[in-house]
This record gives sequence, C-alpha cells and structure tokens, in this order.
Amino acid sequence: MSILNVKNLSHGFGDRAIFNNVSFRLLKGEHIGLVGANGEGKSTFMNIITGKLEPDAGTVEWSKRVRVGYLDQHTSLEKGMTIRDVLKTAFQYLFDLETEMNAICDKMADADPDELENMLADLGTIQDILMSNDFYTIDSKVEEIGRALGLEDIGLDKDVTDLSGGQRTKVLLGKLLLEKPDILLLDEPTNYLDEQHIEWLKRYLQNYENAFVLISHDIPFLNSVINLIYHMENQELNRYVGDYDEYMKVYEVKKQQLESAYKKQQQEISELKDFVARNKARVSTRNMAMSRQKKLDKMDVIELARDKPKPEFNFKQARASGKVLFEANDLVIGYDEPLTKPLNLTMERGQKIALVGANGLGKTTLLKSILGQIKSLSGSVTLGDYLHIGYFEQETAKGNTNSCIDEVWQVFPSYTQYEVRAALAKCGLTTKHIESKVMVLSGGEQAKVRLCKLINQETNFLVLDEPTNHLDVDAKEELKRALKAYKGSLLIICHEPEFYNDVVTEVWNCESWTTKLV
Repeated sequence: MSILNVKNLSHGFGDRAIFNNVSFRLLKGEHIGLVGANGEGKSTFMNIITGKLEPDAGTVEWSKRVRVGYLDQHTSLEKGMTIRDVLKTAFQYLFDLETEMNAICDKMADADPDELENMLADLGTIQDILMSNDFYTIDSKVEEIGRALGLEDIGLDKDVTDLSGGQRTKVLLGKLLLEKPDILLLDEPTNYLDEQHIEWLKRYLQNYENAFVLISHDIPFLNSVINLIYHMENQELNRYVGDYDEYMKVYEVKKQQLESAYKKQQQEISELKDFVARNKARVSTRNMAMSRQKKLDKMDVIELARDKPKPEFNFKQARASGKVLFEANDLVIGYDEPLTKPLNLTMERGQKIALVGANGLGKTTLLKSILGQIKSLSGSVTLGDYLHIGYFEQETAKGNTNSCIDEVWQVFPSYTQYEVRAALAKCGLTTKHIESKVMVLSGGEQAKVRLCKLINQETNFLVLDEPTNHLDVDAKEELKRALKAYKGSLLIICHEPEFYNDVVTEVWNCESWTTKLV
C-alpha cells in the first residue's frame, strides 16, 4: 500500500516550468534517492509534498495518520532559542497535551459528576499517551541525542544563532530524529556535516525500518543507504531500481537507445518528405505521396531533451605570490572564548591544503582570522607579498535581491552585458536562471553564481569554505578538475575525502589544535 501518492503534478515559477504531469509513489520500507542537476526542482518537490507549496495542478495524497519529518536545507532558527529548546520542540505535541491535562485538572473542582467522569476519562487517555511516549524522560532523551551528534560538547544551552552551518544541521537533524516520524524527508543532510557524523547518519539510515526520501549529491553516501532512485530531469520524474551506480548504467543505456531511435526516425522522416516533395505533383504517384504524407502526419515524433549546459570552471591566474602566503604566530582564534591552542602555522606558495575536523572547532573562524575579517583573541597573522586572494564563503548572504546579472556586474563593472551572461552560462546556468534573482535560485545555482565571481577574478591564492555544498555531480567533478589544474595555492575546508584527496598536497586536522573535547 502506498504511503504517498502524487498524481499528474505540474508546477512552475513564472514562465519556467519545473514539472509537467509527473507522478510518484512511496511504499513502506522504500529508501529513495531523489537525484538530478541543480535547479531541476528537487527541493520544490519536497516543499509540494509537505504542503509548504501549492502545485499548479495535480494531487498529493498521504495515508491517514502518517507523521512526516522534513529536514529542510533552508530552515532558519530563531534567535533566543537554545539548542535544548529546539530539540525539545520535537515533543511539542506532548507538551500541548500536558497543558490540556493541567487545564482539565484546574476545572475539576467546579465540575458536576457527569463532567467529572468525562474529565477523568480524558485525563486517563492523555496520561497513557504521555507515559507511552516517555514524556517524563524527555530531558534524558534530549541529552542522549545531543551526545550522539556531538552537540553536548558545544553546550545545549548555547543560542542557536551562534552556531556554525554544520552545528545548525546537527540540531535540525537531532530534532527530526527525536520526533521519530513514520517517514523521513531529507534535503541534503550531509551539507555542513563533518565526516564523523556523516558516518553516524549513514549507519542510522542503513538501519532505518521506515521509508525515507533523500536528496543528496554525495554519491558514496547515497549508494550506501538507498535502494531506489527517482531521477528528475526536463520536467520528468523517472523511477530506477537499485543504487545510484545501477541507475547510471540503465540511464545511459536508455539515453543511447533513444538517440539511436531518434536518428533512425529522422532518417525515415527525411526520406518520406523527399518522396512527397518529388511525387505529389505527378498524377501517377500522387496517391503514394498522399499515403506517405498521412504517415508523416500520424507519426509520433521522438524529441531529444536539450542538453543542459555543463559548467566550465577555469580560474584566472594572477602573477606569482611571494614564497610565504601567511605566517601565524601564537595565534589563538575564537569569539567569547578560545577555540584553539596557540597556533604557529606557515603556508608557502604552491601548497594545496585541506582543513578537516569536526564541526565547531573553528575552521571557518581560522580562515576569517587569517584573512583579517575577524580579530583573533591573541597572537598575529602576517600575510605575504603580492597576494591576490579569492575567497568563497560557506553561505550566501541573506536578503540578496540582486539579479544574477547585477550580482556579477557589481564585481566586474567593465564587463558588457554579453560578457556577464557568457560568464554565468559557462558556470552551467541557463538564460532563465541568469535573468532570475539570486534569492529564488536553488542552493546549487547560488553556489554557481558565487563561483562565477571567483573564477573571473585573477587570483594566486584560493580560500574555499565548503565549496561542494549543494553542487550537483557534474559541477563537483568540474570544480575538482579546475582545482587540480590551478597553478596557485589553495586552502580549502571540505568534509568529502573523495573530493579533496586528489586535489590537495596535505591535510591539516583541526582536532589536534582545538581546546574542545572531540
């Protein structure tokens, strides 16, 4: 029996169609990977099936009494709430029942015998629900999940708006797991997670008995947890049995078969048209020409999907930097309290270094301290000579109302509009994306706009903070190729060994410097 049935779904934004008459079903125990290039509508599909977005046409039907848990890549957390507060909201329905129970108790003194009997029955029902859901051990459950996800080390009473991207993801994931929904919907859950907790989530999903739908561009992670693929492309949604590698084999075969059938049909169409053109005017052959014209008119013409623009990242090279890029002496980074022991670090021209380690150890803080964007607690950083730095930040600034064209034009005012459009197109963005506002694009499309600004400036030192987050498989592969080919120096934060192992010359593990327990 289907847990979720989606029938004849169509949706678009303005004149840009996302889905056209697609259908989908979710059965008990299915572990589904929802894949497709950036901007194909994966997050939009999640928002439609969770009721956050109304489709233009079609129906979405969930089975009765199904509790759905949704990890959304764009969820924001309110200032003033602690980690503990957010985790406890997983039990909000139980707290509401407790409030209802207390209200009943307050009214009991003034109730007549019949009312009192009903009230006692309600109290008993509520009490049973609270007991069966371990309401009186919520605090220990919160602390248990906090330990599992490494949140206890940060402090469960820390304000959620002071957390790093990875820590926020862990909080939202912890809340979701405490809710124990019947169905999990996960939108890029490994973004910002460190390797240790990606591994933890992998084990959790491998043992998960219920159904889930997972959006991810991390192929090794996908392969390890799913048994079905739904591929979103060209307004269609197609189902494949097996993991991502098996889907790719079948997809390539289908693509080749379609291309072969297309070529064969085009040849036939050409021959029929030629025959009609040569014979329709002659009396003796007019009937044969009309017969072939009818065949042409009835023919179901095969159409090949237009190839999506493939991204091309080629970093522009500035003149060579001095031998030393930066030197940190007794550097202690942090905000209210130190995140590291005193650091003595040197980076030289030609080095390509990956910064790794658990979330919250100060990797982003270290980058910003080196670049002089934030003050260190003590010690000093000396930057080398002739540096042309290209910095890729982890997240897009919120409230950006620029169009993609304006976003690039602000950085390169000497470019013509044609040059701006060409630069964005080279990053894999279509005309419709290029003419849209940055804020309406998907996470991957926004990352491509930021990469466009980076690759078009001359640099000799790239500082990249989790550049692979949100990028689709093609864009990730192209970025990897471009970084390997880059002649300058590189300092990168990344949680995907499959990505950085072939790119960097060495790895710095921040866990050896931290003042925190890991």
